[in-house]
Amino acid sequence: MEIMGISWLVLIGVAIVSGALGFVARKVLSGRRIAEGEERARTIVADAGKEAERARKEGELEVKDMIFRARTELENEARERRNELQGLERRLLQREESLDRKLDLVDRREQQISGKETELGRREELVRENESKYQALLAEERQNLERISGMTAEEAKRVLIRHMESEARLEAVALVKRIEDEAKETADRKAKEILAIAIDRCASDFVAEATVSVVALPSDDMKGRIIGREGRNIRAFEKATGIDVIVDDTPEAVILSGFDAVRREIARIAMDRLIADGRIHPARIEEVVEKVKKDIDEKIREAGEQITFELGVTGLHSELIRLIGRLQYRTSYSQNQLHHTREVAQLAAMIAAEMGLDPALVKRAALLHDIGKTVDGYHEGTHTQIAAEFAKKYGEHPHVVNAIAAHHEDEEPNCLEAVILQAADSLSAARPGARREILESYVKRLEKLEKIADSFRGVSKSYAIQAGREIRIIVESGQVSDTDAQHMARDIASRIEQELEYPGHVKVTVIRETRAVEYAK
Repeated sequence: MEIMGISWLVLIGVAIVSGALGFVARKVLSGRRIAEGEERARTIVADAGKEAERARKEGELEVKDMIFRARTELENEARERRNELQGLERRLLQREESLDRKLDLVDRREQQISGKETELGRREELVRENESKYQALLAEERQNLERISGMTAEEAKRVLIRHMESEARLEAVALVKRIEDEAKETADRKAKEILAIAIDRCASDFVAEATVSVVALPSDDMKGRIIGREGRNIRAFEKATGIDVIVDDTPEAVILSGFDAVRREIARIAMDRLIADGRIHPARIEEVVEKVKKDIDEKIREAGEQITFELGVTGLHSELIRLIGRLQYRTSYSQNQLHHTREVAQLAAMIAAEMGLDPALVKRAALLHDIGKTVDGYHEGTHTQIAAEFAKKYGEHPHVVNAIAAHHEDEEPNCLEAVILQAADSLSAARPGARREILESYVKRLEKLEKIADSFRGVSKSYAIQAGREIRIIVESGQVSDTDAQHMARDIASRIEQELEYPGHVKVTVIRETRAVEYAK
């Protein structure tokens, strides 16, 4: 028991000693940690102080730098202001010097003007004195002249004015004639050069066409089949084509008559096909005619496209191309209108090129100028108006529309293209061999020309020559002076323009001859 007690005591002592030793060890360790923390704190504080000092120094340096930059900018600005002020001072000094010089000059001018005014006053007084003397002398001279001439001043003035008016009129007429002659000579020469170049470069074939077509038959027996029982075949054919069929004694031929060339061509081709086929009856006639109409429409379109391709005209509306193609079956005084259109376009383009204008625009107008002749009859107006309406409807250039409307002078031309188209159209229509004129209308036109010339006072005889292209008028020299002859030529030309229709131009020549006759006795 005692041993156990001692053991417990030992254990308790050991525990106490261990606890004391652990306490001491912990205290020592805590002290060491506290010392390390204090040392670390002092280090942190020292570092913070150094950082703060460094930041303070950097801030001071930045402030000093900002102050330095601001001071430099202020000094530069002040220097610039000083320079500007110095420049302004120099300019002000220069202006002051200039003003001083100008003031000196003004003072000298005023002195000069003052002296001149004084001199002018003296001269004006002298002029008034001389004027009064001259007026008195003029009055005295006028009285002397009136006494010598027996006329008053007003009468002499009227005589002088009449004499001057007569001389001025004669000089004016002579001047006008000279200017007109020079202008005509220059214009004629230039126009002839241009037209000669255009004609020389344009070679067109002439094709004469009539209003009838002749269809050859294999035999006269075919005439009966064409007529049919009780004439039903020929009536069906005429109804389908709108063309008259003439079956007469002409051997192995029938005649197709009609003014519409398109219908006449349809009738001719249909008749040829019916004869070749041999089946001729109303149903077959209608079938063949309808097929031929489609073929002709295709040919018309191809003809329009072909001529636009040949002339290099693009962008035309399909309806305008169709109307152009129909010109192939239209004639005027036996001249084929498609050939005429091609010729006019070529001539107009060449003339435009010689004059420095756009040939493409003139060709376009020339290509469309006669399409009004091919339009169906329900359109009202002349062919020029109809053609201009179609060109405007399908968006053609205003110069093209005006050229078409003015090519027969139905409208005033407002561009050079219109004048060129007039010249080319007249040239194509009036050239020798282009057209055949009916004898009766030709004779009437010549008679009308001579009648117009004979209606003027002083005309002795007139002659229409060169197929109506010129009229020569012989006048009485005692009734018509040289000046009157010039006026008469102009008046006759104006009458012809107003009262006659003719292709091209008519030259009016007035001939005056003076004969002095005396008899020796």
